Amino acid sequence: MQKELFIDSQKDEVRIALLEEKVLVELHREKTSDNFHVGDIYVGRVKKVIPGLNAAFVDIGHEKDAFLHCLDLGTHILTFNKYVKNCLAGNVKSPSLANVKIDEPITKDEKIKDILTSGQLVLVQIAKEAISTKGPRLTSEIALAGRFLVLVPFTDKIMVSQKITSFEERSRLRKTILNIKPRNMGIIVRTIAKDQSMEMLHADMRNLLDKWNEIVLNISGFSFPKRVISELDRTSTLLRDILNNTFDTIHVNNPMYYEEIRSYTQTIAPDKADIVKLYKGKAPFFEHFEIDKQIKGSFGKSISLKGGIYIVIEHTEALHVIDVNSGHRLNADQTQELNALEVNTRAAIEVARQLRLRDMGGIIIIDFIDMREAVNRKELFNCIVEEMKKDKARHTILPPNKFGLIQITRQRVRPEVNIDVRECCPSCNGTGMVRPPTLIIDDIENDLQLLLQQQKEEDLTLAVHPFLFSFLRRKKIRLKWLWRYKSWIKIQERKGFQFLEYKFYSKKHGEINFWTPKDKEKNTTYNLGFK
Repeated sequence: MQKELFIDSQKDEVRIALLEEKVLVELHREKTSDNFHVGDIYVGRVKKVIPGLNAAFVDIGHEKDAFLHCLDLGTHILTFNKYVKNCLAGNVKSPSLANVKIDEPITKDEKIKDILTSGQLVLVQIAKEAISTKGPRLTSEIALAGRFLVLVPFTDKIMVSQKITSFEERSRLRKTILNIKPRNMGIIVRTIAKDQSMEMLHADMRNLLDKWNEIVLNISGFSFPKRVISELDRTSTLLRDILNNTFDTIHVNNPMYYEEIRSYTQTIAPDKADIVKLYKGKAPFFEHFEIDKQIKGSFGKSISLKGGIYIVIEHTEALHVIDVNSGHRLNADQTQELNALEVNTRAAIEVARQLRLRDMGGIIIIDFIDMREAVNRKELFNCIVEEMKKDKARHTILPPNKFGLIQITRQRVRPEVNIDVRECCPSCNGTGMVRPPTLIIDDIENDLQLLLQQQKEEDLTLAVHPFLFSFLRRKKIRLKWLWRYKSWIKIQERKGFQFLEYKFYSKKHGEINFWTPKDKEKNTTYNLGFK
């Protein structure tokens, strides 16, 4: 399967798109100002213990206190608490855990009030980012993820991913890890470690131990709560988790990101360094690769498929309902049952993609078209199970019930990706009243006059909708501007623009912000702003 990753670095955020066989399957948006990521480790202060919930609220510096349930404390929380206390007191001379005494593990029947107290400092890791009105969710079962291995302190267990099915390979990995694993350090072997050499696994182990050393070093000082180590940003995490031999290309539009990602790729997969490509084109990054078009066609309430099939997606806080409709899809050569099976199968593939693309979590209920034959219902169930195997999030799928509904529960660790594909009309600014289209050229010329004669701008580029682009070229209006202003204006076609939308760019200032059409109608004067 062909896989491509596109990393669009903008001023305020980084957008990451994953395409499989040229189809958009994952979209991630990371604000550059975000400070809280899944995997970050903090020394937090317990604010309040709630015996009724068997949970505690912990201050880690977020605007809302984070939630820590007793079941997320981990079996070795008592050892962790003692170790953190010794680190704060300066009694830990070495980060090695070889000589640390491991206390008896706690049971699932323990009460959190017997383990934590208000004001206590605890070592915690973010398991789920803040979503809606809820603060982050925490765990005290610290796990440091690497390329091939996951390091779990204060345990001696070695666990191998269940997706590695070969008995010989599982045995080889266990023996290899047993030879390089420090005492009192548990290891989880990831699926991607299959067939990897001992040198590669050992190098990953050393990187994880360096992380642990950094954590121990940072558990000190007097100012708490405090972040002791950060998880990789979303870009590097994606590369670490999904980069494999089937990955074909990584496109980046930022030279700094290009160097960082190329360097990181050389570290984790030296043979794949050349797949990182720097985009140098003038057109917007996602628009050039037609990702924007896929985004606009993949979000919203209704999603259309080929042949007239469409699905409708409705959201609530923790429940998502998906309705499958055949539209005008009809094959006269097939029975109603076979038509329903074909529609449902194609819809199931799209539903599995939508869950990954929107990162929908919680309970998902899918109302497929009714099918009477059990063999067809089983085939539909097998289809959606097979498609969901591509999804890395933990999920459970139930067979169709007597109403023909399929229920899915899917892990949610980050807010759902929600993009409003509806756009405010740039001509009327949402008022419903527009200027006559025949005056658009006058508007452009007025702005040109201001830029060229008053602002003395040079090397201007005008970006317009394809309709305006065609009109300007057909009427040879640029020649008139050249004669009038003694300056050649470059024109770019932007498919993502609205019908009468246009923007000016200069080589010196980049995008030039004018007032909105609504302000023009009021004849309000503003100074130009530059991005």
